[in-house]
Amino acid sequence: MGDTETHTTPPPATEPAAASGAAGRRVPSGPRRKYQKISFNPFAQYRGVVRRFVLLYKHAIGLFAGAFVASVNQLPAYQKKGLHKGFRRATAAVLRKLLKKELRDLPFEVQLRSRLQMLGPTYVKLGQVMAIREDILPPSITDELKKLLDQLPEIPFEVVKAILEDNLGGPVEEFFAEIDPRPLGSASIGQTHRAQLHSGETVVVKVIKPGIRELILQDLKLLQILAGLLEKLIPRYQPQQIINEFCNYTEKEINLVYEADHAEIFAANFADDPDIVFPRIYREFTTRDVLCMEYFDGLKPTDPAIFDLPPEALDQVVDIGARAIIRMLYDHGFFHADLHAGNIIVLPDLKIGFIDLGMVGRFEERIKRNLLFYFNALVHGDIEHSAKYILAMAQPGKKGDPEGFRRAVSDLLRRYRVQNAHGDMSLAELILESLKIGAQFNIFFPVEMTLMVKALVTFEGVGRHLKPKLDVVETSRKHVQKVYEQYYHPRFLTQQLIRNLPELLDLLTQFPELVSESARQWERSLRQRPPENPLVGIKSTMLAGSLIIAAVITLVQGGPQLLWILLFLAGGILALFGK
Repeated sequence: MGDTETHTTPPPATEPAAASGAAGRRVPSGPRRKYQKISFNPFAQYRGVVRRFVLLYKHAIGLFAGAFVASVNQLPAYQKKGLHKGFRRATAAVLRKLLKKELRDLPFEVQLRSRLQMLGPTYVKLGQVMAIREDILPPSITDELKKLLDQLPEIPFEVVKAILEDNLGGPVEEFFAEIDPRPLGSASIGQTHRAQLHSGETVVVKVIKPGIRELILQDLKLLQILAGLLEKLIPRYQPQQIINEFCNYTEKEINLVYEADHAEIFAANFADDPDIVFPRIYREFTTRDVLCMEYFDGLKPTDPAIFDLPPEALDQVVDIGARAIIRMLYDHGFFHADLHAGNIIVLPDLKIGFIDLGMVGRFEERIKRNLLFYFNALVHGDIEHSAKYILAMAQPGKKGDPEGFRRAVSDLLRRYRVQNAHGDMSLAELILESLKIGAQFNIFFPVEMTLMVKALVTFEGVGRHLKPKLDVVETSRKHVQKVYEQYYHPRFLTQQLIRNLPELLDLLTQFPELVSESARQWERSLRQRPPENPLVGIKSTMLAGSLIIAAVITLVQGGPQLLWILLFLAGGILALFGK
């Protein structure tokens, strides 16, 4: 390593033993070689982390000082005269001299955005995640953080070639017939180029910028440490939850294999809908640092040329886009979490393509089911059930007030219906306002809820850009109704039954034991005191029996509706005769 000499023949596999002189000196054999010094410093690997910690610490202190100075700057004029707030003003005057000149007189939210930009790509991404948490953070901060740009200077094409060759194991020309040295885009983490394979397909090649992964991983370690401190200082804004969610998403974003996986999952989910497409992944040219995918040659919704399409074509584009987003959210529970107009491509045959799939959101089954019920109730104007289902997805914090939240959300829905009786209704804004109310009652929601709102905002914004008189509620109702009907289709219910068949069979084998145990409990209760209701002691036996009978009949006849009927009858009997 570092050797400038060249050898026409390879060195021998083993060096001859060195002769030792009287002084114990080693006599070299063959050409003289340079040896790299080996460092035994155990702290060498932490140098980068320490440097980043010092930088982060300086900016954190500066931000707290800047916040104090900004609060003094915002005092009313009469409080800046005489002895009013004297100590506070004097402290601010001292701190002001220690701040960067360009930040001294800026509002706190502008200082926050500026310092995140100074800290680099990790913190720019953190700011972008914070910008969508409008349910927790004040609007003044989220509005400012939305100005954070992810565009950074491009890296030279020679560096891109070196990354490709190192990852693919050969010269670029061996894998690509042509590659454009001009980047399609250069973000904080990756850079993309258009290329052509030897087979003729046009593709997009994305590479992770050198050194970015190591820098981000260092920053994530520091952020997780910082999160615990911030949680004690400002628990209202849930900094630990926001930072943990950010770390989880970012770790996957710096591994392009995840983005390849996401594209293939989306393609499988929409295999039954040819109007909604995702880029094909070329796995043979994809690694952790390189992603090779199909190039979509089409128009973005913000491109003025899209209005050259006839009105009926625009209507079709809006309808397909709405269908795609609603199915992602409420049918699959797996959705594009960084959705904006730049990530949507309208193809020449009016198909809708989605790109930049590194960040995705997932809803677990319970959340997805409640979301479907909630959205369905919302678009049908069912206020009580809307409040009920959104509360079912909430996570009450300390001193949380779920009942107060439910009443406040119900009042919000009623006001919204009255105010929008003769105008366009924004479902995204309504949901976001509901999430904001949650913070007032110490009721919090997972980040996927706000990512869902972002997806709906994109749908509404793009839809109304292409079709100004778009009825968002009616369009949403049409597509969510299809998902709702599919959810209760006999075929889907049968699939659910088959999936739960092992549990039913296990219950069947344990039925004698359950009946025996129920009988013993009933006998013990009779010995202790007479029950107020003669049937109260056999509740569990009746319920277990009803379940077994329902399961057996369903298995024999294959009718999932019968299962629900028998369960309903069993519940009615218990409710009628039970205590």
